[in-house]
Amino acid sequence: MADDLDLFNSGVLTGEREGAVLPDRTLWESKKGGVVLVECPQRIPCNPCHTSCPTGAIRPFADINDTPKVDHSLCTGCTLCVASCPGLACFVIDLTFSGDKALFKLPYEMLPLPEKGQKVWCLNRTGDCIAEGTVENVTQPKKDRTYVIHVSAPKEVVGEFRTIRAVK
Repeated sequence: MADDLDLFNSGVLTGEREGAVLPDRTLWESKKGGVVLVECPQRIPCNPCHTSCPTGAIRPFADINDTPKVDHSLCTGCTLCVASCPGLACFVIDLTFSGDKALFKLPYEMLPLPEKGQKVWCLNRTGDCIAEGTVENVTQPKKDRTYVIHVSAPKEVVGEFRTIRAVK
């Protein structure tokens, strides 16, 4: 337990909590395009996820310091919140991508950008490699410095996979 507290205090999310709640699994498994997952468990003055959401899925904040609340039934998986979050705490996971793989839409601000078809390592929150994935697309929804990398990877890593590293 002390390890989890140490990890959380160092910025590593260690489980579901307010501001980091997984969607209802039945809804999640039926949503074409995926749904957003927000992992923002600390009260900070920030709301670009809400202001960028075109469908109202990320609910209005009563106080700008509130943790985000999501109505996953309204989410279309558009990734505007992914590209807008300055903390890189939003991502979309599409469980309808294929029978054994999910499509992860992750924020990415490193160079060089991975290319479509490239193999990548799927990393967990502490940077450990947990699977191999394939880059399916690279988009730039807000036309700024944050890209969204679409990576197919095994569904088994849905609760752990949070970033990528290029395979050399």
